[in-house]
Amino acid sequence: MNIKKLIKKAMVFTFTGVLLLGSGYPAFAKEKDNMDYKNTYDISHITRYDMLKIPGQQNSVQFKVPQFDASTIKNISSAKGYDKSGNLINLDVWDSWPLQNADGTVANYNGYNLIFALAGDPKNGNDTSIYLFYQKIGDTSIDSWKNAGRVFKDSDKFVPDDPYLKYQTQEWSGSATLTSDNKVRLFYTDFSGALEDGGTGDGNQVLTTAQINLSEPDADTLKIDGIADHKSIFDGGDGTIYQNVQQFRDEGMYLSGDNHTLRDPHYVEDNGYKYLVFESNTGTADGYQGDQSLYNKAYYSGSETFFRTEKNNLLQSPKKQLASLANGALGIVELNDDYTVKKVMKPLITSNTVTDEIERANIFKMNGKWYLFTDSRGSKMTINGIGDKDIYMLGYVSGSLTGPYKPLNKSGLVLNMDLDPADLTFTYSHFAVPQSSGNDVVITSYMTNRGFYADHNATFAPSFLLNVQGSKTSVVPNSILSQGQLISNLH
Repeated sequence: MNIKKLIKKAMVFTFTGVLLLGSGYPAFAKEKDNMDYKNTYDISHITRYDMLKIPGQQNSVQFKVPQFDASTIKNISSAKGYDKSGNLINLDVWDSWPLQNADGTVANYNGYNLIFALAGDPKNGNDTSIYLFYQKIGDTSIDSWKNAGRVFKDSDKFVPDDPYLKYQTQEWSGSATLTSDNKVRLFYTDFSGALEDGGTGDGNQVLTTAQINLSEPDADTLKIDGIADHKSIFDGGDGTIYQNVQQFRDEGMYLSGDNHTLRDPHYVEDNGYKYLVFESNTGTADGYQGDQSLYNKAYYSGSETFFRTEKNNLLQSPKKQLASLANGALGIVELNDDYTVKKVMKPLITSNTVTDEIERANIFKMNGKWYLFTDSRGSKMTINGIGDKDIYMLGYVSGSLTGPYKPLNKSGLVLNMDLDPADLTFTYSHFAVPQSSGNDVVITSYMTNRGFYADHNATFAPSFLLNVQGSKTSVVPNSILSQGQLISNLH
């Protein structure tokens, strides 16, 4: 074929935009869009290229949350509280986190393991408070967990001069650390809900802290003896690094399809410095939401051909709007010694165009590397091949606290669970608890969704082991532990 015929044929291919080139991609995928750009903002990203590997991986036993025997699952017998009418009731218990040492290992509080957990009335979806459960070290059965009751009294939110706490309607997830002087320091999310409940009406979330005072153990009983230093820490700032609630209001709040998050503060120390890592969304200076984000190559990764093909697919996808609003982030702030904010830092990782929600930030150093985990739901994602019932724990690894972070298992996939939400053994809020030695971490979670069964409440799920070796993880076979167990007895 002579050169004139070759040029003519190439022009036909370009004009039609439907004939395939030798690469197997449509001709339009090879054309440059003048809206395309690349800006990493000097931040690590959960990319579309990596996430598209997950559907091909997730059915492997390496990543599957173990199957649990529903007949063995028990409610937490001590999980009792009061409804609005003052009646004693059995509580749902869902997101939970242990009292940890500064390195993430389980703390020994005067011979006890402590767990803070969200709990509430199964018949009232807005009833969400933090409760304290405790267990003698060495005990592992679910029936060994005792309940010290609600951490906060209703009046504890009325802190003079605090601009947020008085509007609190619910208490959401966080973390807890045992300080060097043997004090219990809690970090949690102050959530402000409906106006009729005394809230702001916009779902505002503020990172918050308090010292929890406990009485000396008496007859194997721990009691909450009030709180101290209850205060707001971080509200999102000016919106340049992390989205704040005013930006959420300006977007049109929930009617816009946007999802504002500023929650799940996780305390961590590095070389004596204090930090909080948390779930959030990016601000205007580090990759904000909007249609322009769909043209940023940094959010796609992969080859130039992959970028153009995946971008064009996304622009024509029914999930285009969801992707344009997706700007999830795992943020970080440095704290002063009094647990106020010293420095607002860039996110550790973001999920622009992938999902608006990466929950339960969880980070620790193990065998010389930093491991960053997060939970997310397929129903919130924009990736082909990921279903609405899919539940994930994603993970990333770095040589330093601030990154850059690379995906574990080449995609970021650590755990997958795809049960029907109505299944008794449905689990979520997976949380990795490092052990004092070895390469295994204990995975905790909750089991059974709220209000689905008359005789089964949301409860501690059986724990299990995850092996972590460098940039690879795998579920340890036959490693199911007791419900709520924090420390492995299998090694």
